[in-house]
Amino acid sequence: MYNETSCRFAKSHEWAFAEGDVATVGISDYAQKEISDIVFVELPKAGAKVEQGKPCCVIESVKAAADFFAPVSGEVVEVNDAIADNPALVNQSPHGDGWFFKIRMSKPAEMAALMEFETYRKTIQ
Repeated sequence: MYNETSCRFAKSHEWAFAEGDVATVGISDYAQKEISDIVFVELPKAGAKVEQGKPCCVIESVKAAADFFAPVSGEVVEVNDAIADNPALVNQSPHGDGWFFKIRMSKPAEMAALMEFETYRKTIQ
């Protein structure tokens, strides 16, 4: 299982945790606090192709809507239906029950371009 310190992070605050060629992705704890109360997440459909750094879903909060950028490229193999029913899970547990979807990575080497937790932590201080 993963936690915040075992994830890798994009500059745009998305995280990814790889198990083999599948990465679980979501937004960082920092980002969910900045976005505030999340009321809706428009997730991609299973089978959708996503590209690293490109928008692939939308997060809506009481403040505004924001794009979610794919931290790695590949095909969406599973979505977290629980956050469709209860978007507050993203605020409550961004690195646990609030994950967004899983990607079968087409370019696993992209994980190396993402920041390790300590580097990410320094960028948000």
